[in-house]
Amino acid sequence: MSGNPVPEGDTGEGRVSWRRLLAGLAVTGSAAATLIVLTAQGVLAASFSVSGMPFTVTADKLDGTGFEQFATLDEMAPDSPNQGDTGGQLVLIVSAIKDAKLTNLCQSINLGGTNLKITAGDSGTPVTATNLVVDSDLVSGDASFNQIEVGRDASTLDKVPGVKGNIGVFGQQADSVTITNLRQNNFATTAATFKLAHLHMSFESEGC
Repeated sequence: MSGNPVPEGDTGEGRVSWRRLLAGLAVTGSAAATLIVLTAQGVLAASFSVSGMPFTVTADKLDGTGFEQFATLDEMAPDSPNQGDTGGQLVLIVSAIKDAKLTNLCQSINLGGTNLKITAGDSGTPVTATNLVVDSDLVSGDASFNQIEVGRDASTLDKVPGVKGNIGVFGQQADSVTITNLRQNNFATTAATFKLAHLHMSFESEGC
């Protein structure tokens, strides 16, 4: 699970593309060091070194109950060949959903000349996940939020059990979220449970 993340007007609906949100949430220097660790009760891997290789996730529709979002700082393994000029650190957006359903999920990663592609959640049975936590630098789609709170301190978020940001960090949350035509550029995903109906994995010439 990057433009202005705040819904257009006061309707709780609008086109979501969160690049400008990422820029607004980005922090530097010693302040960034406080964002390294994300802890989430029930999540299989709350904190780990990311590979630094992004993967694409798309879905026709995401329905979520309990939604939170805030910035974090992910780190690659020491001396990772994927560091480039990042210094091994990536400022990313954490999107957390207590209960999620995804229709026609596609995930792919470019391995250079081929793509490892996974599809699931078709034929009327969606992918389901609990305590889903995704670290991204791009999220886009058409989004609708119910009872959204924008600008809340990330340390006080309470829609996803055990998932909070650090004090002083910009956050937002909502009772529920629906996103159609979802597209994400992700670096990490964790979940307490993740059920993929009709899973299919293969190497393909094209990604999602």
